Amino acid sequence: MTDSAGIPGGTPAAGGAGRPPRGRGRRRRMLRRVGLGMVLLVLAGTATGWWLYNKLDGNITEDTSAAAELRRYERERPAHLATGAQNILLIGSDSRSGRNNAGYGRDKGTQRSDTTILLHLPQDRRSATAVSIPRDLMTDIPVCTQVDGSRTAEQFAQFNWAFQWGGAACTIRTVEKLTGIRIDHHMVIDFGGFKKMVDAIGGVEVCLKEPVNDAEAKLRLAAGRQTLQGEQALGFVRARHSLGNGSDTERMGRQQQFLGSLVKKVQSNGVLLNPARLYPLLDAATSSVTTDPALASLRGLYELVRGMRNIPTEQVKFLTVPRKPYEPNPNRDELVEPAAERLFQQLRMDKPVTVTPPKPKPTPAAAEAADEGTESGTSGTSDTDADSTDEGTVTSPMPVPTFTGTTAGNADCR
Repeated sequence: MTDSAGIPGGTPAAGGAGRPPRGRGRRRRMLRRVGLGMVLLVLAGTATGWWLYNKLDGNITEDTSAAAELRRYERERPAHLATGAQNILLIGSDSRSGRNNAGYGRDKGTQRSDTTILLHLPQDRRSATAVSIPRDLMTDIPVCTQVDGSRTAEQFAQFNWAFQWGGAACTIRTVEKLTGIRIDHHMVIDFGGFKKMVDAIGGVEVCLKEPVNDAEAKLRLAAGRQTLQGEQALGFVRARHSLGNGSDTERMGRQQQFLGSLVKKVQSNGVLLNPARLYPLLDAATSSVTTDPALASLRGLYELVRGMRNIPTEQVKFLTVPRKPYEPNPNRDELVEPAAERLFQQLRMDKPVTVTPPKPKPTPAAAEAADEGTESGTSGTSDTDADSTDEGTVTSPMPVPTFTGTTAGNADCR
C-alpha cells in the first residue's frame, strides 16, 4: 500500500490533498445552485413585495385641505375624553365626476354626501359601533370654507348640505357640533370604489323579501337569497323609492344589513387568506379612498384594520341615530331626545352600547289591546327605573343603554 506521494504505508504529503470523489463534488455544485436560486427568489420576492407596497401606498389620496381647515377651527372642536378610543367618519360621496361615476348623472361641479357613518372603536378593540347619520337630518351647520375660498354663513339646514358646501372638513365639524364627539380620522369613498371593493371579494349576499325593479338605481332583482356584485350592490344601498316605504331610514337599514354581510365576508378565510382576492380588495380600497394625513398610507390603514380584525362579528354593531320626522317638514328628520344625547354620551365616554333588532309592527288587534291597557292605567317600566321599596327608593346600577339596530353576526340569510 502506498500513499499519494508513492511512499509505502505513509500519510498524504503536505499540500497534496486527494481529489474528492465525483459524487461529492456534484452535490456541492447542486447545493450552490439551489442556494443561489433561493437568494434570487428572495430578492425577486422582496422587489415584488416592495413594488406592490409602494403601488398600494401610492393609491391613497391625502386630504390636506380638510386637515388645514380643521386646524383653523381647533379651538372650537371637542376634546378627547377617552384615551385609546377612536372615532372615524365614513363618508359615501355622491360625486358624478370621473369616468367611473359619470353614468349616475351629470356632474354639476358640486360634491354631495350620500351616506355618513360614525364608526366608534373602543379602547379595548373588542367591539365596533357604526352609527348612521340621516342625510335629511335638520341640524346646525357651522361656517365652512367652499372650494372657491368663500365662506358660508352658520345656519340650520339639512345635514348633507355640509359636504356640498365645505367637503369633509365641514361635515366633520357639523358632526362634532351635533354629537360632541371628537372625530379622529375620516375616509371618503365614491361610487366606483365601492363597486370595485364588492367585486374584489366575489360579491356580498343579501336576502330580499320581494323583487326589486328600480330604474333610477339601475337595479332589478328577484326575491330571495342574492349575491350582489358591484353594480347591483351599489343600486341596493342607494335605492330609496322602490324599496319599502321609500324613506331614508329604511335605506340606512339596508346599508347596515349590507355592511354587516360585507364585514362577515371580509373576515372569512375566503378573503383574508386568499391572495387572489386580498390584493384586488386592497388595490380597490386604497385607490378609491381619500383620507386624513394620518391614514393616508398603507401603514396607517394597516394599523387601523389590525385593531379591528379580531372583533367578533356579533360585536360589530350597526344602528341609526334616534330620529323622527321633522315636525315642520315630515320629509326631513330631527333627533329624538333624550335618546340621541344618551347615545352620544356613551360614545364620548367610550361606554358600551347594546343593539336589539326592531320589534315587529303590532297587528291591529294587538295595538287595540295596548291602547286599552294604557287607558286602564297599565304601564311598562324602562330599563333605567330605580327599584322601589317601602323604606324608600334604592338606586340600581345604570344598565347599558339599548338601541334599535343589528350586528354583523345577524347578517346571514334565514
